[in-house]
Amino acid sequence: MTKLVTIIVPVHNERDNVAIMAKTVKRIFTELPYRYNLLFVDDGSSDNTLPEVKKLAAQDENIRYISFSRNFGHQAAIKAGLDKADGDCVITMDGDMQHPPHLIPLLLEKWTAGYDVVYTVRKEDKNLPFLKRATSNLFYRVLNWLSDIQLEKGTADFRLMNRNVVNVLKSLEEFEPFFRGLVKWAGFKQLPVEYQPDQRKSGASKYTSKKMIRFALQGITSFSIRPLYAATYIGFTFAALSTLYIPYALYSYYFGYTISGWTSVIVTIIFFGGLQLMILGIIGIYLGKLFMQNKHRPVYIVKESNIHEPSAIHIDEF
Repeated sequence: MTKLVTIIVPVHNERDNVAIMAKTVKRIFTELPYRYNLLFVDDGSSDNTLPEVKKLAAQDENIRYISFSRNFGHQAAIKAGLDKADGDCVITMDGDMQHPPHLIPLLLEKWTAGYDVVYTVRKEDKNLPFLKRATSNLFYRVLNWLSDIQLEKGTADFRLMNRNVVNVLKSLEEFEPFFRGLVKWAGFKQLPVEYQPDQRKSGASKYTSKKMIRFALQGITSFSIRPLYAATYIGFTFAALSTLYIPYALYSYYFGYTISGWTSVIVTIIFFGGLQLMILGIIGIYLGKLFMQNKHRPVYIVKESNIHEPSAIHIDEF
């Protein structure tokens, strides 16, 4: 029997791109010896993305959709797609058309060659602002330094995964999944493929600076406790350095260059106050993740879908 490929496309306010995506994928698979279904995951869009997807699904039986009750985030949308995907392999890609669909045949070719995961690595785009490129490179350097996994610079959420890999990822119960790291952590036979991102067809990027910082912290704290060790080392280092202030304090006291006790008290309070806040912030991130994980709340809530299978959480159950 012809193998089935499920393509998961998270979308958030991508009304003008979903039709282009559906048309492009359909054209590609007319030349491939595979069946396919295209699964749009609407991540709480506030425009007409969902009605547009519904219209496409009514016209093409290969198109499926899941709609969230609100915006749960890109990684949650990928998780929902993996939970519902029934293909022999699964491809995840963004809905803004910057992940080039013309690479799909190459991903499938490598899959048939025996690779369980074929992931893409974005080539550096010189047209991007310098600050965006610098922060992106910094993210991967810090992540690789602090964590137990190694991600190539520019690793994207555009990848193909075999059924056995998908089953492993579905079994994980993480409140804030970071799939770039999880796929690497899972192991199996993996192969990177470089790509040059296409221009966004319509709309604007949904990744604000705030979201990018949160995403970076999520990735780092999901795969390492080294920041906690780093906080300990920093504490010892600064405690040792603070002893260098003792000769100055004694000198000032005996020669009357300062109000007795004022300098030492103020400098010590400011110094150790800032240090403690930084360390408490690191610890707080980990405690917060434990707190949210132990609540066992679902990663997402489905409002509606044309996939008639029991879901983990559906809005009608409340």
